[in-house]
Amino acid sequence: MVTRIFRRIHRWLPAACLPIWLLTLAAAVCHIVFIYNRTFADWFNAHISTALRSLTAHLTGWIPFSLAETIILSLPVTVTVLLVVCIRKASRGKRYAVRVIAGLLALAAVMYALFVATFAAGYRGTPVNRKLGLDRQEVSAKELYETAMIVVERLNALADDVYYVETTGSVRPYDHQKTVELCLDSYEKLAAEHDFLPVLDVPVKQITLSSLMTYTHISGMYTYFTGEANLNTNYPYFVNVYTTAHEMAHQRGISRENEANFLAYLVCIGSEDPYMQYSGYLNMYEYLASPLYMASPELYSKAARALDSRVRYDLQCYSDFFDKYRDNAAAEVSEAVNNTYLVLQGTAEGTRSYGMVVDLAVAYHLHTDAAVDEEGK
Repeated sequence: MVTRIFRRIHRWLPAACLPIWLLTLAAAVCHIVFIYNRTFADWFNAHISTALRSLTAHLTGWIPFSLAETIILSLPVTVTVLLVVCIRKASRGKRYAVRVIAGLLALAAVMYALFVATFAAGYRGTPVNRKLGLDRQEVSAKELYETAMIVVERLNALADDVYYVETTGSVRPYDHQKTVELCLDSYEKLAAEHDFLPVLDVPVKQITLSSLMTYTHISGMYTYFTGEANLNTNYPYFVNVYTTAHEMAHQRGISRENEANFLAYLVCIGSEDPYMQYSGYLNMYEYLASPLYMASPELYSKAARALDSRVRYDLQCYSDFFDKYRDNAAAEVSEAVNNTYLVLQGTAEGTRSYGMVVDLAVAYHLHTDAAVDEEGK
C-alpha cells in the first residue's frame, strides 16, 4: 500500500522533492524561532551554522577563482538552457508540467534552506556590542567629534609609515595573499578573546570582473551558497584591506553589516601592520565624517582640518577614483536589492545599517578607552 502511494507520488513529483521540502519546512520553522528566540539563534549560529560555513568554505577554498562569480556570470546561459529544457518537458503533458514546476520549486527551496542553515541566525542573535561588553547608546555631536579626533590622531601618527603615490594615494606594501594572512592572524587573536568568533583558515577570492562590479558600488560579497568571501580588487588599497576583513567577518557568522564593519575595524587596528591599522582608521573616519557633518558642520570642519595633508590627499584620490562610478543605474538597482534584503532580515535601516558602525566605534573608544585609562590610574 505504502509502496503504491509512493509510486503514484513519484509519477507527479521528482524523487528528491519530498525530502527537500521537508528539510525546507524544518528550515522555515527554525527561521521563525530565530526571530522570537535569540538564545536559539545564538546556539544555532555557533554550532550548526559555523560547522556548515566552515564545510562550504573548505570545499570551495581550494578552487583558485571565485566559484560564486562563475555561477553568477553563467546564469544567463544556465537559465536559458534550463528554461528550454523545462518547456520541452512540460509540453509533453500535464504530469510532466507538474514535475517541472515541482523541480523548480525544490531548487528554490534548497537555496532558502541553505541560507537559513548557514547565515540567517546571525541576523537574529545577540548583537555584537553585547558580546563585546559595549554599551551602545545614542551618540551626540560632541561624542562623534571626540571619536573622530581619536581616529584622526592615530591616522596622523601612521602617515609617516604609509607610502603615497600621486593620483593614486596610499599604496599597500604587500599583495592580496599577505593581506589575508594578516587578517587571519588578527582574527585568531580576537577569537582567543571572544568565543563567539570561530577560527577559520580559508582564502578570500578576488573577483575577476572587479572593474564592472564597481558600478554596483559593491566592494565585496559573501556568498553563503559557496562559503566564499569575495573581494572587488578595483577599489583603492585601503578599501580593499578593510573589505577583506569585513567579508571574513561574514564568514565567521557576523551577518549584520554594521557589526561586520566593526569587526573589520577591530581586526585592522588590532594588527601589528601599520597599513592594516591605517586602513581601519581611514575607513572609520569616512563612516564618522558624514554623521558628524550632519550633526555639526563646524565640528566636522575642525576634525577634517586636523587630518594630515597626506591623509586628506588619500581621501581626495578616492573621491576622484569613484567619480566614474558614482551615479549609474546599476548602483541604483544594487542599492534597492540590498536594501530590501537587509530589511527582510530584520535590519529596519536597510543599507543605512553599514554606517551604524559609528555607534559601536563611539562606545568602543569613548567608553572602553576611558575605562582602560581609569584602571591605569
